[in-house]
Amino acid sequence: MIHLDYRDSRPIYEQVCDGLRKLMVTGVLQSDDKLPSVRQLATELAINPNTIQRSYAQLESEGYVYSVSGRGTFVAAGQSQHELRRQEVVSQVKPLLEELRSLGLTREEWLALWEGGKKDA
Repeated sequence: MIHLDYRDSRPIYEQVCDGLRKLMVTGVLQSDDKLPSVRQLATELAINPNTIQRSYAQLESEGYVYSVSGRGTFVAAGQSQHELRRQEVVSQVKPLLEELRSLGLTREEWLALWEGGKKDA
């Protein structure tokens, strides 16, 4: 379901958020689907339940999920949050692309990166 990379510089809770976002955006998790309980997902991923709670709180603040007291956490309807997240990421990537371009990254090297190739820039 969610893959954690302990060598990744991002905090674990962000990796959990990204994994859940990806499942929602790709349709694996549909609107109003119930997410695993905090304890269940923490056990499955072998991490602290507080980390899952923080991830769920982050996703709720972004509008990806909603909580029902005593019932759990559910996937929110609509994908407007996906578009907002996309715009946020694009705004973070643009300066990096401009810097790579100024450092001489060619179109072919960019396409190799885009397509997941192993070619070093």
